[in-house]
Amino acid sequence: MSYETLRVRHEDGIDVLSLYRPEALNAFNATMSEEIERYFRDVNQRDEVRAIVVTGEGRAFCAGVDLSDGLGKFADPAKANTTLAELDAHFDEDSMRGVRDIGGRSTLAIYDCTKPVIAAINGACVGIGATLTLPMDVRFASDDARIGFVFGRVGIVLEACSSWFLPRIVGMSRALEWCYRARVMSAQEALEGGLLRELVPADRLLAHAIDYARSLVAVSSPVSIAMTRQLLLRNSGAAHPAEAHKAESLTLLHALAHDASEGVRAFHEKRAPKFTSSPSRDLPPFYADWVAGRRGPADPG
Repeated sequence: MSYETLRVRHEDGIDVLSLYRPEALNAFNATMSEEIERYFRDVNQRDEVRAIVVTGEGRAFCAGVDLSDGLGKFADPAKANTTLAELDAHFDEDSMRGVRDIGGRSTLAIYDCTKPVIAAINGACVGIGATLTLPMDVRFASDDARIGFVFGRVGIVLEACSSWFLPRIVGMSRALEWCYRARVMSAQEALEGGLLRELVPADRLLAHAIDYARSLVAVSSPVSIAMTRQLLLRNSGAAHPAEAHKAESLTLLHALAHDASEGVRAFHEKRAPKFTSSPSRDLPPFYADWVAGRRGPADPG
């Protein structure tokens, strides 16, 4: 599959996805949004991909939204009076183009991914560049990276679902502080604030992120990894732990009929398991409706 604003390299079970507009410091535009969404929807069907590392081509990760043509390609001011009820009723319809934040379309696709997603933040990572990394599992950065949630400087607000993700990662007070101040911070400050896992010299960043991604998927069942990612992400926002109990119960039952039997047998035989279930075809029956938000384990009716 070819892309205009992305490059994909597959390396022994790992996809390296590069934002690819180096002449514009990988600034985010409508085409990049569409291609990121398409990539992350499609990769769930590619069982040879066990994990994904996302980085930027050249000297930046992503310098934010491309404002060279204004905001007209991102939002339609004529639809400014759209109500929440209208958005709910027509959420996935073409009529909501120009209403729905295109960064949010990208991050929701990353959120729905059934593979671990690792950010390797090289250089500038500002605005949508920063919020794009929030639904990823882990963020590494080069020690010279610069990160900023700078929306207030241009009179806009959080986007790309970041008001959901950011306080879960760094805590509410720090999220508020970083967004109020709207300044670009050092990678060290982002590390101390809990946004980053580790700082790595720029010349080793990508290799380090690939090695880390490979370590995540070395021994576990691909279906187990897919469901672990979704259970943790989705149940962390559930209103009551019983919602987690319901989803976990159905997932466990499904596992017992599939990979768990091989895992237990391998344990007793003191050998490495040979898992045969696939995330593209063997996720639990409730999963599709659960992630679509239509009807999941909490709503059997």
